[in-house]
Amino acid sequence: MLRELLKMGYLQKNSAYLSVPTLLDMPAKPETVTAYIQARPEPLRAILEQVRQTIRQAAPGATEGIAYGMPAYKLGGKPLVYFAAFKNHLGFYATPNGHTAFAKQLRPYKQGKGSVQFPWKQPIPYALISGMVRFRAAQLGEHP
Repeated sequence: MLRELLKMGYLQKNSAYLSVPTLLDMPAKPETVTAYIQARPEPLRAILEQVRQTIRQAAPGATEGIAYGMPAYKLGGKPLVYFAAFKNHLGFYATPNGHTAFAKQLRPYKQGKGSVQFPWKQPIPYALISGMVRFRAAQLGEHP
């Protein structure tokens, strides 16, 4: 994936950033997760689609929508997780308690309260995302 990003000009050699749109660069708020993903350049679309599929497989009963201008998933009407594409990273939001339970695995990444940044220049940890979604689903009463 890194080679593709370099080849397509999104990742600059010897640089820590990508030149891709952020949420604020979007011309209008997308109305669906599909529209959100399609508004991003390749190869980020493939990464975002894989995150989407990871969430759907980990919590098959979750409903999908847009909240705060980003893909959002709910179970029983309650927030499950969110994700967003930013210039340098994938933002993943599993609420504070969803992150606390995975503190050791999240240690290598930049974090905030209830958020984590997975840099584009590193492989996206889909298994970790899946585990966090399953944890949150169990908290909300769904047992896959």
